Amino acid sequence: MIRRSFTAVIEKNATFTADFSTEPYEAGWASEARWFLRVIEIAGTLRVTPQISPDGLFWCAEGSPPLVITQPGVYSAPLRHFGQWLRLAGEVRGENASVKTMVYLALKE
Repeated sequence: MIRRSFTAVIEKNATFTADFSTEPYEAGWASEARWFLRVIEIAGTLRVTPQISPDGLFWCAEGSPPLVITQPGVYSAPLRHFGQWLRLAGEVRGENASVKTMVYLALKE
């Protein structure tokens, strides 16, 4: 049996200077998910928390520790047992803080 997989580009070269949430993504068919963040430029600190929702309207933290990012690079957060909808919540902190990033969501059945 061939497993089904899909990678969605959620944010492409997006620059954030304040707290943000990515667009929700419906992923109920998947048994595994992995967020990838490619941080291109950063001034300050980015704290990213995976969030889950039963309906795409009301959100809670997924429960895994947040990623705390202070340097450019590629970062990852795996998820299992997440229900139906996924998104990331980001907190941008620091004086004149900003982050330019690409966000991917890789899903696998």
